[in-house]
Amino acid sequence: MIGVRRRTLTPSAAAAFLCIVAISSPLSAQWAKRADPKAPHTKDGKVNLAGPSPKQANGNPDLSGMWVVADAHLQFNMAADTPGVELTPAYAAIYKDHLEQQGKDRPSGNCLPHSIPDAMLAPTPFKFIHTPGETLILFEEFVDFRQIFTDGRELPKNAEGAWFGYSVGRWEGGAFVVDTRGFNDKSWLDDDGHPHSDALHTIERFRRPDYGHLTMEITIDDPKAYVKPWNTTVHFNLLPEFELIEGVCDNNYDVPHLVGK
Repeated sequence: MIGVRRRTLTPSAAAAFLCIVAISSPLSAQWAKRADPKAPHTKDGKVNLAGPSPKQANGNPDLSGMWVVADAHLQFNMAADTPGVELTPAYAAIYKDHLEQQGKDRPSGNCLPHSIPDAMLAPTPFKFIHTPGETLILFEEFVDFRQIFTDGRELPKNAEGAWFGYSVGRWEGGAFVVDTRGFNDKSWLDDDGHPHSDALHTIERFRRPDYGHLTMEITIDDPKAYVKPWNTTVHFNLLPEFELIEGVCDNNYDVPHLVGK
């Protein structure tokens, strides 16, 4: 049983990552700016990020809006703030290989999807949209999406393996609780290369304490890959009065092409 260790990217790996972000992600100046009359504003006309959290028509908190990760260090290592995380021997070997390869074979470097929670740890926006029977999360990077069913259905017992799994959601007080199973084993949990198996089960608890901030408490439960369940908390900042645009991946500019095979 091997514990998760903190890792600092080498200059070459960091440069490769920044190049990928620059190539596959649009510049913020390209985002469509729009005024939102429903947003709270300060006296000088700026969106009041410390204003009250909005509510849906049914009284539940409204998570709508464009969000981007605030905890940049968790993007590279989501276990950085969680001491005592232990991998099983087989998956410790996989993780060791990812570290030694400095992320050369990361799925996103080959234009393959991110997953949970990696898609929300990338330095590109995502957007919540609530409907009566489901909540959608739209990801700017790779133009991906995620469905979270809120119509009372249960998780299927034998869901086919997928990049984002199969998610159902419910409200517990002010928290939106998302339960997900049915993953494939092709994605990484973070850019550092923490692996997972097809037995991965995640539970996310989203809260919006005020207008401009969102938190996600996530539990990773994967008995094949980790000795015991573990959790961490990720913070997100609102990008007010902007809309998503396409962030298309061009496989001609993946890591091998940027830094050499």
